[in-house]
Amino acid sequence: MGENPETLRRDILHWLSDNVPESRLQHVLRVEQMAIALAKDHSLDTHKAAQAGLMHDLAKYFKPQLLLEMARREGLPLDPVDELTPHLLHAEVGAIVARDQFGVQDSEVLEAIANHTLGRPGMSALSCVVFLADSLEPGRGNTPALNILRHTSRQNLQRAVWMSCDDSIKHLTASRRLIHPRVLLTRNWFLQQTSPSRSAHEACRLLSHPNSAQRP
Repeated sequence: MGENPETLRRDILHWLSDNVPESRLQHVLRVEQMAIALAKDHSLDTHKAAQAGLMHDLAKYFKPQLLLEMARREGLPLDPVDELTPHLLHAEVGAIVARDQFGVQDSEVLEAIANHTLGRPGMSALSCVVFLADSLEPGRGNTPALNILRHTSRQNLQRAVWMSCDDSIKHLTASRRLIHPRVLLTRNWFLQQTSPSRSAHEACRLLSHPNSAQRP
C-alpha cells in the first residue's frame, strides 16, 4: 500500500462510519487497541495488528446474499454451514474488501481479517491476536471466564485460542446453534500444540466452573 498509514486509518474509519452502526465502530476500535496490546505482549508487529483489528468487521453488515456472492466469486470453499448461516462469511469477505477497497496487500493482515471469526488450524500468531481481541475486548463483558481467557491470551496465544474455541462451542451447543467445522478443527489443532499440563487442565476447569476462580 502506498497510502500513508494515518491517511489509510482515517479513510477506513470514514468508511466504517458510513457502513456500520456506532456501537459496532466502538467495538472495532476496542479490538484495534486490544490487538495492539496483545501484539506488544507477544513481540509481534503492532502496525499489522492495528490494521487487521481495524478492518476485521468491514463486511459485518453485508446482506447474506452479497456475502455468498462475493465468496463464490472469489472461489472460497463453502461449507453447508456457510450456506445456512452466511453471516459467518463476513470475516473472509472482509479480507476481500480490505484488499479491493483499501489496497491491502499484506497476506498476513488479510489472513488475520479472514480468520477472526472461525479461526483456522495453523493460523499465524497475528491471526491468533485478532481472533482473540475480537472475542475478548473489554466491551464483551467482565465475567470470570472472560478474565481467565484475557489473562491466558497475554501469556500463551495457542492455549487461549483453544480455550476460546471451547467456550464458543459450549455456548453454541447450549443454544442449539450450528457449529462450523472449522471451529472444531481450529480447537483441535491448537489444543494439540499445547503440551498437556496441570495448568491447561486447570484452565479448562475454571472455564467450566468460573466461580472456582475465587478459590485458593
